[in-house]
Amino acid sequence: MYAVVRSGSKQYRVSPGDRITVEKLDVAEGKKYTFDDVVLYHDGDRLVANPKELAKVKVSAKVLGQGRSRKVVVFKYKPKKGYSRKKGHRQQLTRLEIEDIIVRKTAPRKAAAARESA
Repeated sequence: MYAVVRSGSKQYRVSPGDRITVEKLDVAEGKKYTFDDVVLYHDGDRLVANPKELAKVKVSAKVLGQGRSRKVVVFKYKPKKGYSRKKGHRQQLTRLEIEDIIVRKTAPRKAAAARESA
């Protein structure tokens, strides 16, 4: 079983037990986070890509920690002009452990309406 979730304009293929690193999420360490934006879901025999069915799928994760990536050095240089600029960047990251992929089962509307009227 796996799902493809979207976070920070990137997509990640996740299964229960996976550990992933995503762009910084504003969630404290040790707390739970739920991915609502699921792009694709596969349960072993059925592949779901329909947005109406994907609205029932949620992926829960536990925040392991916050951190920063390795430094990326940006160096600009123009020969014979005396121009050079050096800048660095470290992206803020959140480490997550995927706990479960939750598929909400809903009763058909007719059956739910019949139960309420009875």
